[in-house]
Amino acid sequence: MENLDELRERFRRQAESVADRDSWEALRLDWLGRKKGVVRSLLSRIGEIAAEQRREFGQRVNELRREVESGLEEIGDRLTAREREASLVARRVDVTLPGRRPRQGSLHPVTRVIAEIETIFAELGFSVAEGPEVETDFHNFEALNMPPDHPARDTQDTFFVEGGQVLRTHTSPVQIRTMLARKPPIRIICPGRVYRHDNDLRHSPMFHQIEGLAVGEGITFGHLKGTLEAFLQRLFSPDTGVRLRPSFFPFTEPSAEVDITCPFCHGSGCATCSQSGWMEILGSGMVDPRVLRNCGIDPDRYSGFAFGLGIDRVAMIRYGIPNIRLLFDNDERLLRQVRR
Repeated sequence: MENLDELRERFRRQAESVADRDSWEALRLDWLGRKKGVVRSLLSRIGEIAAEQRREFGQRVNELRREVESGLEEIGDRLTAREREASLVARRVDVTLPGRRPRQGSLHPVTRVIAEIETIFAELGFSVAEGPEVETDFHNFEALNMPPDHPARDTQDTFFVEGGQVLRTHTSPVQIRTMLARKPPIRIICPGRVYRHDNDLRHSPMFHQIEGLAVGEGITFGHLKGTLEAFLQRLFSPDTGVRLRPSFFPFTEPSAEVDITCPFCHGSGCATCSQSGWMEILGSGMVDPRVLRNCGIDPDRYSGFAFGLGIDRVAMIRYGIPNIRLLFDNDERLLRQVRR
């Protein structure tokens, strides 16, 4: 019985020395722990006490247990209040400090290039036309002078969807839809996403393209050349050289590949342009009379030209991006570099 009074005094002394949560937890385990706790040890020794003293001993042990629990709860509440106050102090905001500048967003390189190209052609009298990305075979191929057995279809690497439709392989279907819906004169550009089954450092299954179309009376190849020179020298630099090389496209005749002097070496030759000084940038040509006829336009009265270029490649050249996949990785570091 005398030991119980000594234990009570010992607990009070130990409780007064508790200064943090760790020492509180150590005190709790020392007195109320299930394995080596003082109170549990006392209760386990009741069988050793004489029968006439067990009742009193049990009552005294329970009183000690309640005192220990009450003391621990009081200390715990005090520690909790102290911790809450420390947390508030740590999170305190100094209202005299200058505010934090919010992080600014940035337009994607492709979006920047599209906006710039649209601005240039708006000044040349062209409007913007759009169309669906899931197209019919007629709009994507047949109306463009590519019947089912045409070998040019093999180079398109087309994605087919249910119902005989395709993911458009170019934005030329927008030109077809425009010519079917409107009568000349027509001057449009058609920016948008296109899809081809191709994937490497320079190609992506989804990429961006912009095409242009002008149809009217008396339009010649000279108008095409003058329009492209004005556009490319505005897009890159006034001293950019432009050359046209004969080529073939099913929907234009005659057709030409268009090269510009390399933007990196300015025509002197480098690894980027394979030491040629020139870089292929787009395809173009006069609209094939059969394409005009497919759209209900009289080729004996009207003529036109068309061209198309990859927006992603222009963005890569403009911002020095080595891999086309970087345009689609959603890496904010790329956007910050472009913004600077």
